[in-house]
Amino acid sequence: MAELKRSLGLFECTVMGVGVILGAGIYALVGKAAALGGNLVWASFIGAATVAAFTGLSYAELAGLIPKAGGEYYYARRAFGDVVAFLVSWTLLAGLAVASGAVALGFGGYLSALTGLNPVLGTTLILACSALLLSWGIRETVWAAAGATALEVVGLIAVVCVGAPHLGEVNLLEAGPEGLRGVSSAAALIFFAYIGFEEIVQLAEETRDPTRNVPRALVLSIVITTALYVAVALAAVSVVGYERLGSSQSPLVEVFSEVGWNAGAVISIIALFSTGNTVLILLLSASRLLYGMADDGALPGVLGHVGSWRRTPWVATVAVGSMAVAVALWFEDIERVASLTNLAIFATFLVINAAVIRLRFSEPELPRPFRVPLTLGRVPLLPVAGIVTTLFLMGQVGLFTFAWGAGLAAVGLVVWAAMRARARNAG
Repeated sequence: MAELKRSLGLFECTVMGVGVILGAGIYALVGKAAALGGNLVWASFIGAATVAAFTGLSYAELAGLIPKAGGEYYYARRAFGDVVAFLVSWTLLAGLAVASGAVALGFGGYLSALTGLNPVLGTTLILACSALLLSWGIRETVWAAAGATALEVVGLIAVVCVGAPHLGEVNLLEAGPEGLRGVSSAAALIFFAYIGFEEIVQLAEETRDPTRNVPRALVLSIVITTALYVAVALAAVSVVGYERLGSSQSPLVEVFSEVGWNAGAVISIIALFSTGNTVLILLLSASRLLYGMADDGALPGVLGHVGSWRRTPWVATVAVGSMAVAVALWFEDIERVASLTNLAIFATFLVINAAVIRLRFSEPELPRPFRVPLTLGRVPLLPVAGIVTTLFLMGQVGLFTFAWGAGLAAVGLVVWAAMRARARNAG
């Protein structure tokens, strides 16, 4: 059976992490977050980044310990067994499909505004093109993502440059109408903008020296994007204030308009590349997770097929692309989609942090190229902090989101039981 091709280094892995984190989230959510957090929205970004960092370090340790595509599945199985591993991966897979479909819908909207093309056609186009590129090759995918990421960074740096002369013109410690609760609610919403750093682990089987490069790329991605996010948030509220920012449908365009720049078309083009890049990397993550589960027998083996010519998991890629198309035609509210995706991510993060703690006790002798710092006895303290802060953010999502998650878990249990029964009958 063909294996995935190892062609990525530290730079490529970091680019992928930065690219998916910097994607549609900042362009779509900074206004909604400002409405909740007020001028203190920059603190919400730091809060979300802190939670991401706790768990990012846990991912880094596990990625060095178990360098496999489908990372979350293998980490959870090693620590907690098959049922937990399947449910976590099933939930995460659904979350990634929901996110990629929703962001693709955003791409369709931007493309429609620029060209007049039907949004549904634009949505389908970006998903089809992304799946085709992913099936063609991982290195080609990375370099396409690198070009889009560079354009995203330029756009965000432009926002920072516009806002820098206005720093201090508003009270940057002023919270929104809900006070500190609004700041924490904004942090929970903003967490959608950090989704992606953890999916670098899905590249483990396509990376050279993964036990070193994957953990480093995780940490670098979070540091780089947090610096940009906080700078953009400070600049944006300094120019227009949180009230106008929160009520705007195009918050970053509002920043440029305030200083006399007619940058609507430019920002729309950058947002087009940003959303397209996010779709590409989310589909990459979902397809590798699906491949890893199928390769281990948790899902039908055909989903784990690797093409002998391009050495990519093209069947899994087509499958998640099709799921994303279905999602894009179903959901339209990005705020609700963000909450749905966040719930899947939060559940995964709880298990990842708990897995680090569990394996420190159950298998302390295993070589760990990267270890989470700060321990009390055998207990690593940062994963504990990751669990506490993730539970706090989890409490910010609504009852509808939890109902959706419970239903998804129930379906996952049925699929797991069916696969187990199939394996017993085959044996």
